[in-house]
Amino acid sequence: MFYTLAVVTFGTAVPAGQFVPGIMIGSTYGRLIGMFVVRFYRKLDIEEGTYALLGAASFLGGSMRMTVSLCVIMVEISNNLKFLPLIMLVLLISKAVGDAFNEGLYEEQAKLRGIPLLESKPKHQMHYMTVKEVSRNQKVVYFPRIVKVADIVSILQSNRHNGFPVIDHSRNGETLVIGLILRSHLLVLLQSKVDFQHNPLPCGVRDGSLPIRHNLSEFVKPVSSKGLSMDDIHLTQDDMSMFIDLAPYTNPSPYIVPEDMSLSKVYNLFRQLGLRHILVVPHASRVVGLITRKDLLLEDTDDDDSAPVELHPTIVRGRQANKIPITSNADVGQPLLDGLL
Repeated sequence: MFYTLAVVTFGTAVPAGQFVPGIMIGSTYGRLIGMFVVRFYRKLDIEEGTYALLGAASFLGGSMRMTVSLCVIMVEISNNLKFLPLIMLVLLISKAVGDAFNEGLYEEQAKLRGIPLLESKPKHQMHYMTVKEVSRNQKVVYFPRIVKVADIVSILQSNRHNGFPVIDHSRNGETLVIGLILRSHLLVLLQSKVDFQHNPLPCGVRDGSLPIRHNLSEFVKPVSSKGLSMDDIHLTQDDMSMFIDLAPYTNPSPYIVPEDMSLSKVYNLFRQLGLRHILVVPHASRVVGLITRKDLLLEDTDDDDSAPVELHPTIVRGRQANKIPITSNADVGQPLLDGLL
């Protein structure tokens, strides 16, 4: 019964897992084997419960591929350290047999649902590959800073990407990446219509700043739903002919890597930082600085939380020697966008 219910409910959107059913199923067939052994080897002092415990451990180890944590759990359940060597042996054998045929239960479920689950370590071939070899055959879908509403709708309908690079042209005609904008943010802009403008002019040229006409809560994904979709957007023909300046709603500091970077390093970035996308740019670039571990150390100047926090003294001395004024990130980011106009 437990096996049938576990097969039927596996993958459904119900608060049920496979751990407890796995213990029941494994202990059931383990006890059956124990009853068989006791029946034919009556002279041996054998307990059926021992086989039930080892059967539960083997079933969980073979299906979920857990070793150390599962070993601790089974020892805690039995409250007997004498079973520790047997449980370890059973788990190692069940995991080795399972790995010889396929991957674990949860890994297979992730594949069926299309979830790009990365392993803990990159493949051996990735150490000899660069990012350019992976991204050269991909068609990059991007938005200009000033984009037509009809173009946004067309790209969102024809692509399922979650993020899009935003580019602009400098005064010498060079194409620059100014940031990354998410699909959910574009849907919010299309639904609200407050940023629609008739002329393709940047906000900074017209107003001298980058105004944001939305609250932060509008860009937060609702917990009880999947958020906005293209079916929720209703636009007229006049709306489709208008323009939007994406600069105020663009992430100006996305993760960017050079095209000749090792693919294994990018793999580790995705694993360690939980990234969803990384932009790839040409390797030639101008050096603007160098950051070390000491540069990230903070020095407490006062016990008051409202007091400003100063960086490590070596940074301050270096800047004073070079006569470089200390500015905040906001002061640096604004001229960067204004220089692209």
